[in-house]
Amino acid sequence: MAASKPIHPNFLYHLGFKERALIELFSDLRTFMLELYPAGNELLYHTHALTAVFSLSDKLGDAYCMIPIYTNHLNLGFNKGTLLADPHSLLQGTGNLIRHIPISSQNDYRNKPVEELIKAAIDLALKHQDKPSKATGQTISKIKTK
Repeated sequence: MAASKPIHPNFLYHLGFKERALIELFSDLRTFMLELYPAGNELLYHTHALTAVFSLSDKLGDAYCMIPIYTNHLNLGFNKGTLLADPHSLLQGTGNLIRHIPISSQNDYRNKPVEELIKAAIDLALKHQDKPSKATGQTISKIKTK
């Protein structure tokens, strides 16, 4: 596994309030996502959940996946999950577009079916992107600081 880039300080601050096991799980899943598509941008939010969004650009509309971290769990979200083939029936949810995979261990995402879903989500986002982004491989914090 390649060394991952550091977590943005704004995000790291809020992440520090989570349980150690959840922080470690998030960190590994984030590394996995960054390894699969290093050109993707990481957009960071703190709303109802602390969330890392992976996008082709600096826009939420170009996002392909996300990792929302809740109080006691996290998910691997797919922004256009209803449009993806899911032959292994991994995706859960009832929204119009978003689907997710509940994550409780590395076994939930470090496998070929999930890797294929992520790659399909990236391909779908690339297909629907209006124009290529000048921003690639960046971390962009949308978290307001005090």
